[in-house]
Amino acid sequence: MAITSELRDDGVRVVTMSHPPVNALTVQGWFDVAAAMDEAGADLDTHVVVLRAEGRGFNAGVDIKEMQRTSGFEALLGANKGCFAAFKAVYECAVPVVAAVHGFCLGGGVGLVGNADCVVASDDAYFGVPEVDQGALGAATHMARLVPQHLMRTLYFTARTISAADLVQHGSVLEVVPRERLDDAALAVAGEIAAKDTRVIRAAKEALNGIDPIDVNKSYRFEQGFTMELNLAGVSDELRDTFVGKRSAGTEKPT
Repeated sequence: MAITSELRDDGVRVVTMSHPPVNALTVQGWFDVAAAMDEAGADLDTHVVVLRAEGRGFNAGVDIKEMQRTSGFEALLGANKGCFAAFKAVYECAVPVVAAVHGFCLGGGVGLVGNADCVVASDDAYFGVPEVDQGALGAATHMARLVPQHLMRTLYFTARTISAADLVQHGSVLEVVPRERLDDAALAVAGEIAAKDTRVIRAAKEALNGIDPIDVNKSYRFEQGFTMELNLAGVSDELRDTFVGKRSAGTEKPT
């Protein structure tokens, strides 16, 4: 697994997630994303960040297999803290974050994208929060930044997905391009931002966060409390075992 960070000459920093086969991040992976975003914001030579991924899809959320291999609640607590740190780092990054999304963007992936400042997607990209199928709650906070309330609730309760093309209609995805043009499209938007005076852009990012009507950190933390209750009740473990069994049998894919 690797989270890489590369600063280009134009002030655009590209942070890439690569954790085959589906970019379902381990506990350490989430903390690595947080560290990369914090580092980017602290570097005054970084004017904007492009958050992207290699592989089949952008992000499939938490590595559930890691969670089920770990006894007790250590991995669950680690994933909760790691996701919180990563989502928070994207939201609070001192410079704008452009998410470049391809393929599936599920669960924790929606947490990252929902907290980004701009979203560009490929024509095969789709988004969803299948948390209820794994006995967890979370990322409704971030899905609500992508779609209106009633649609968010429908997607959440049904675990359905929504295409990037549909999100364009809601104004949360800037544009949809062919897969092979995704990086160029994201870099083009990032380049426009990077060309501005970074002192003004950094002030603008802080100002926009300050007038946000929802405290995304508190809202997500509230959701996580219900995940802990479901785990203590044994519901989550049962559903995760079923999920891991389906994946091992080859009958479950990112949806």
